[in-house]
Amino acid sequence: MTTRSIAIPRPVHPTGIWSWITTIDHKRIGILYGVTAFILFLSGGVEAGLMRVQLARPDQIIVTPEIFNQLFTMHGTTMIFLAIMPLGAAFFNFIIPLQIGARDVAFPRLNAFSFWTFLAGALMLKMSWVLANAPNTGWFAYSPLTNSTYNPAHGVDFWIISLLILGIASLAAAFNFIVTILNMRAPGMTMMRMPLFTWMTLLTAILLVLAFPVITVALIELLFDRTFGMNFFNVTAGATPVLWQHLFWVFGHPEVYILILPAMGIISEVIPTFSRKPLFGYTTVILAGVVIAFMGWIVWSHHMFTVGLGPVTNSVFSVTTMMIAVPTGIKVFNWLATLWGGSISFKTPMLYAVGFVSMFVIGGISGVMHSIAASDAQQQDTYFIVAHIHYVLFGGAMMALFAGIYYWFPKVTGRMYNEKSGRAQFWLMFIGQNVTFFPMHFTGLDGMPRRIYTYDSAMGWDFWNMVSTIGVAILTLSFLMFVHNIARNWRKGEPAVGDPWDGRTLEWSIPSPPPEYNFAAIPIVQDRDDWWAQKQSRPERVPVPVAGGADGEEGHDIHLPQPSYWPIVVSIGLLIAGYGVVYNDVIFPFVFAIAGALIATVAVYAWAFEPVNDPGPAASSSNH
Repeated sequence: MTTRSIAIPRPVHPTGIWSWITTIDHKRIGILYGVTAFILFLSGGVEAGLMRVQLARPDQIIVTPEIFNQLFTMHGTTMIFLAIMPLGAAFFNFIIPLQIGARDVAFPRLNAFSFWTFLAGALMLKMSWVLANAPNTGWFAYSPLTNSTYNPAHGVDFWIISLLILGIASLAAAFNFIVTILNMRAPGMTMMRMPLFTWMTLLTAILLVLAFPVITVALIELLFDRTFGMNFFNVTAGATPVLWQHLFWVFGHPEVYILILPAMGIISEVIPTFSRKPLFGYTTVILAGVVIAFMGWIVWSHHMFTVGLGPVTNSVFSVTTMMIAVPTGIKVFNWLATLWGGSISFKTPMLYAVGFVSMFVIGGISGVMHSIAASDAQQQDTYFIVAHIHYVLFGGAMMALFAGIYYWFPKVTGRMYNEKSGRAQFWLMFIGQNVTFFPMHFTGLDGMPRRIYTYDSAMGWDFWNMVSTIGVAILTLSFLMFVHNIARNWRKGEPAVGDPWDGRTLEWSIPSPPPEYNFAAIPIVQDRDDWWAQKQSRPERVPVPVAGGADGEEGHDIHLPQPSYWPIVVSIGLLIAGYGVVYNDVIFPFVFAIAGALIATVAVYAWAFEPVNDPGPAASSSNH
């Protein structure tokens, strides 16, 4: 017996800018993450450019020493926490549900909350330029430089609170994607049929859940030292600043792999697609990623070879640092084996993928050099370290992220970028990053300290510093070309088909850009690289719907969660509370912190009572 349907009109959803503010669609949140993170990446580039102009010639005074300290602190913090990490999160948000055959993430409102909280943390940090002195201690904030006795301004407080807020955003996203990947895969998609990017996202999320509590504890202790006069890192009270270094680098080295594992996942998608063959050693690449994620926890003290831990400790961490190069090398050789014998198409994403492999290998080799404690003692705090980290994070992570941007641009926008402009931009970026960072090996070996404000011409560092500054100019030109290419073709580019690259994974089986509900029919996965397998076995095959439009209109009876204002309200409450902690002596102690906490609490309560799904006609009918 069938009861009569009672038509219930759909609620009117916000439009225009309000539709973006209230969205909980994973695709829109991915776009918000990507655009915001790239703008912040450009701001970090401006900070780096000012430093390079200051160092282009000896004895210059383009910026003051204090501003220079603030620039290198903000540059490092921005690039790691506000650019590379959230650019990876942009791909997590947009791509993961599509790759696993889901209609959204497990917790859509929590997903929106993670973005708005990330934005709140970013605003907290960047507003320190306007509201106070920016932090000036380096992105690692070593004690006792952060002690209120030596650093009484609010810059360090802004740095602490912004990282605490960013940590909340990262943990919210990490839990969301762990649950999504483990529980929302399409029927038939076993763990060993998951795309490599999905695997690396899962490992990254697990690292985030385990690593961020460590830095959270350290930041709270530092905040208590500065705000309440406690003595976690106060040397005069008998504390040791080495405790901060241990806490920071126990977080900081897994953080390196939080930045690089998503890049490895992107490369593991791009290289097989443009080589026209499956990834060589799929299982081995996954195992190497798992080993990297595990071993990332047992190498942190190679950042501390010069603090006096003793020969036994230094020897142990020298060995573990050498060992972690093994799974990384396995991945590199698997990528090379995938290229070998392939029908390679050097489109822009492939150029960036090959560029990633070459630049990351250079950064990895210089990293293995630092596994030798005696060598590290000589190179510690020199520009050789700066060269190493930039080859890993810029030549590595950023190269891969650009590969991902070009690779998935047609899927995100439904448009094609300009291929000639993309290739030209790659070569400018490839040349520019080598011109910028490779000379730093020479100045580092020649003894140039990594955080020096200026230098005397008698030191002999003039030429290579000028070369590095010229490299920054080349990089700037490449970024301008990239922005022009992407911005122009986002709306006006040639329309893209659903599968412009002859892709392998499920996101290429649906239209570009994807509809709001992603899949009108949840796919049934039968193979690894299932979409490619379908095309190879039966090119004319169309996926058979297992769930879909019962009313003859595709997607008509698919009901998705409603937009919500409450995630952004919670994040605004956290931002207000953060400012209240920094300026705890204004009017009444912590009054703004309490107000912000109340706003966040009320918003969470209201959020909890929102209806889960968007009601529609089918939602009110029942069949018996």
